[in-house]
Amino acid sequence: MTVKELSEKLNLAVAAGENGLTNKISGCYIGDLLSLAMNRVAKGNVWITIQTNVNVIAVSVLTDGACVILCDGQEPDGQTAAKADLEDIPILLSEKSAYELAKELAELGV
Repeated sequence: MTVKELSEKLNLAVAAGENGLTNKISGCYIGDLLSLAMNRVAKGNVWITIQTNVNVIAVSVLTDGACVILCDGQEPDGQTAAKADLEDIPILLSEKSAYELAKELAELGV
């Protein structure tokens, strides 16, 4: 499944990084501690977090993640969105909790 397909199936808004919508998804990681995410986000993972700062994009690039989903209604600041566009890391937005998103991802086989 691609990030674009996931965003359509879960009705997620794309806030930045549209050039990365063709990234392939291989799994999911949920967490807000950046140092832990650096060791746990795997290549092709969806990363669900409430963190909105530019370091989220740096971690995604470092780990070769597929995209970031900001849950609980969080939105990126301008610097974070600009970095996501530069690095082709899609930032998807949801009002749902990390738990609700995890359930939906599991139902999709992610």
